[in-house]
Amino acid sequence: MHDTERTSCSRLPGSIDDAQRLLSGVDYICGRALATVTFLALRLPRPLFLEGEAGVGKTAIAQSLATALGRRLIRLQCYEGLDSGSAVYEWNFAAQMIAIRTAEAAGQTDRVTLNAELFGPEFLVERPLLEAMRPRPEGPPVLLIDEIDRTDEPFEAFLLEALSDFQVTIPEIGSVAAEPPPIVVLTSNRTREVHDALKRRCLYHWVDFPDFDREMQILSARVPDAGASLSGQVVSFVQALRTEDLFKRPGIAETIDWARCLVALDTFELSPKVISDTIGALLKYRDDISALKESEITRLLDAAQSRSEAQSGSA
Repeated sequence: MHDTERTSCSRLPGSIDDAQRLLSGVDYICGRALATVTFLALRLPRPLFLEGEAGVGKTAIAQSLATALGRRLIRLQCYEGLDSGSAVYEWNFAAQMIAIRTAEAAGQTDRVTLNAELFGPEFLVERPLLEAMRPRPEGPPVLLIDEIDRTDEPFEAFLLEALSDFQVTIPEIGSVAAEPPPIVVLTSNRTREVHDALKRRCLYHWVDFPDFDREMQILSARVPDAGASLSGQVVSFVQALRTEDLFKRPGIAETIDWARCLVALDTFELSPKVISDTIGALLKYRDDISALKESEITRLLDAAQSRSEAQSGSA
């Protein structure tokens, strides 16, 4: 079967514009470049590798694709020390021990039969990679391999092989191949460089912070209660804040959280006091918060208000 046929589904977008509309339909607002690489990842099919700072919407695109396409989202959260066993499968040791004791109590002595039963599907615990290989009536799932940069090189090498063939092997059972393959999205916060060999198997896109207009669209979709005026102030201030020398610049997720906090407090206009009281929704490190003194907040707010007024005037 041809690659494009293996992922054919009536709900897959037929063009870049369709992909952009598909995502915006579930409130994921993206530019044409990201819509293009997403469309190609679905059409070819190829894994989609998204890199960028935390909070810019890398994980959200996998969640949005799963929602928009009506597919199951399977998430493999990466961490230091993650190995192939934890990512693929393990045996239910406790259940196996109970089965052994039950067989012994019943006088079952046929070791070959017992061994076959103990390492059968009933005792197999499927982990994300194996789950993603299983066929589903609604179509292949979306497999999110999140923060791949947190793992080490041996796991990268294993993942490279798994994504090349979309197949995993269980020694006691045999090989399990995905037909058709899952929709794969890998993310990286670039805490370290991921090996080129893995990136070459994927379509790559750097996800940057959005510009003013796109962040306004995102806020309008995610926090409609904020209104145009408050949203403009919020986005202008956050974008001004991102120009500062911070350990962790606030991402889109923080912008949304902050706007929701302000709405919950019935805030209609930003002030230095309101910002100071709610800054924990934007900044997550003590040093960043300590560096943002009242005079700095006032300076940034003045700059943000000037920008917001300029944007309103040009609209």
